[in-house]
Amino acid sequence: MLERFFCTKQADFHPQEADPITLLSGPPSSGKTSLLFQFAVNSASQCSNVNSKVVFICSRRRLETKPPYLAQGIDPGCDIFKRIKMKYINDDDDEGIKKYFAAFHLKDTFPIAVVVDDFGDFFHERSCQERYGNPRGRDLAMVRTLALCHNAIIFANKTGPCRLLLSDTHNGDSPRSLFIYKRWIRTIFTVKGDDSGSFCLKYNKYSESGSSKGTKTAKYSIAFQYLLLEGITEVDGEQ
Repeated sequence: MLERFFCTKQADFHPQEADPITLLSGPPSSGKTSLLFQFAVNSASQCSNVNSKVVFICSRRRLETKPPYLAQGIDPGCDIFKRIKMKYINDDDDEGIKKYFAAFHLKDTFPIAVVVDDFGDFFHERSCQERYGNPRGRDLAMVRTLALCHNAIIFANKTGPCRLLLSDTHNGDSPRSLFIYKRWIRTIFTVKGDDSGSFCLKYNKYSESGSSKGTKTAKYSIAFQYLLLEGITEVDGEQ
């Protein structure tokens, strides 16, 4: 499961066997966008249909400020990048995400994967509160958007594999809106920094009761403008 975020010989995975919606969450400046972009590259390169696309939704300003780093050995000019379609949405514009997924069922063909970078950052606290007239307006906006995303991806999977990967930023041990995400998302990847300057990406599979089991971790770093995988460790047990 973790291999899909890196350039490895074991990166092969079968979309039809994975959860249709997953979340990647980590602290600021931990390489999340780089992990997401490598996921997009792997998804595009492993699909036998050359006409299949991966849609990468993000803020142009944030992407240009902190562009993703690729794994060493990947040619930025290779044809696989033509299969990754960038869709830019303005900062704090959660309505832009809603409009995209509201019209999802009208597409003639569906992408094999949709990636949304910094999903939570599109939901601005004050504007959501004003829109819904509720102090918990941001939570309400996220719930409605996630429900729309879920329905769209489930509909798309009736005709073929279509994955949705979201990312969010957290400053503690878990995403601020974890209780909301867990309603629709069973597979959550979390990033944590260590004392050596590297990061640990942990795979968590949540059950309906909220417990996490079957975990494993990948240690990686961002060095010399490359995304470097240092190793993957299996961890059995339940939390």
